[in-house]
Amino acid sequence: MSLPEIPKNSSRQEMRKALIRLRMEMHRQEIRHESQHLLQPLQRVRGVAQSFQEGLGIKHAPLWGIAAVTLLGFLSGKSAKGGGIGSVTRLAQLGTSLLPLIKLVLQGSSRKNQ
Repeated sequence: MSLPEIPKNSSRQEMRKALIRLRMEMHRQEIRHESQHLLQPLQRVRGVAQSFQEGLGIKHAPLWGIAAVTLLGFLSGKSAKGGGIGSVTRLAQLGTSLLPLIKLVLQGSSRKNQ
């Protein structure tokens, strides 16, 4: 915050203007400080998501995530026979068992491209 220069022989009106500028700057800083506090959880989630993507070593992970969610939506959608929680559990088990295989395939294709 840069303090405005106030000459010693300033009028009351100039002093008021300087005071208003100081108050506005104080409010700006207060808003900036509060917004940083509000954004901390979002930044933490972004950091966790980034570290998760880097840990898997998957390029274009958001795109793969959207594809996986779409596929799960089609596979776990309610059918005429009725799905239920059992099919979702079965799909989750299938996904967790196939994740290492998918990771190996993607790492193998990235090694070939290098």
